[in-house]
Amino acid sequence: MSKINVYHCNRETSCIECEVEIIKGDFLFISEDRKHLCLSCADLDHLIFLPSGNTALTRRAGKYSKLQAVVLKFSSARKRNERQGVLVEQSALEKAEQECMSDEGAREQRRQRESIRREKLDKQYVQEFATKIRELYPNCPEEKEHQIAEHACLKHSGRVGRSANAKQLDRDFIDLAVIAHVRHHATPYDELLMSGYDRQDARRRVKDAIDEVISSWS
Repeated sequence: MSKINVYHCNRETSCIECEVEIIKGDFLFISEDRKHLCLSCADLDHLIFLPSGNTALTRRAGKYSKLQAVVLKFSSARKRNERQGVLVEQSALEKAEQECMSDEGAREQRRQRESIRREKLDKQYVQEFATKIRELYPNCPEEKEHQIAEHACLKHSGRVGRSANAKQLDRDFIDLAVIAHVRHHATPYDELLMSGYDRQDARRRVKDAIDEVISSWS
C-alpha cells in the first residue's frame, strides 16, 4: 500500500492547479516536484481528519478506508515533521466508531466532530449550492445534491465549494464538485491511488465510468 502524506500549511500559499488560497493551518498536498496542491486538486478532500490519540479507532478506520493519508505538521522546535493524525473515508471512520462504541472516548469524539461540522456549515449557501446541482443534474439520486453540497462547501476545508467562483454558483465549479463526488464514490479511483497509480493515470482510467454516471444524472 502506497503512503500518502498531507501537511499542515505553515504559511499562506496557493494551489498550483486551481489557484485557490491555502491559508495557514489548512491541509495541503505537496507533489513530487514540490508543488503545492489543495486537497480538492489532490483528490483527497473527501477524507475526514482523525487526530492522533485513539490508537484503536485509528487502526480500525485505517483498515476500512480504501484511501488514507498521514497528516504531518512541521515542529520548529524539533526541526522535523510530526504526525498529527490521518485522513480517512467518512464511512470507514463511522464503521470504526461503531466498533469502538463501548469506549466513551470514541463516542465523545464523534459528538465533538459532528458539532464542529454543523457549526462550520453555512446553511444558506449550502442550500443554494444544492439547488444549483439539482437544476444542472435533475436525475441525480434523491438527496444526493445536499450530500455533495455539504461536502464541497464546508468552511475552511479548502474544497472547491469555498472558492470565490463557486460562491457565485459558477457552472464549472458546480461540475467540479459533482465530478469529484462521482470519482470517489462510483469508481475504483481511490483504490488505484492506494495501489500506487499516479493521480493523472488513475483519472484517465476512471474517466469513462465518470462520464457514464454524469450522463445519466444530466
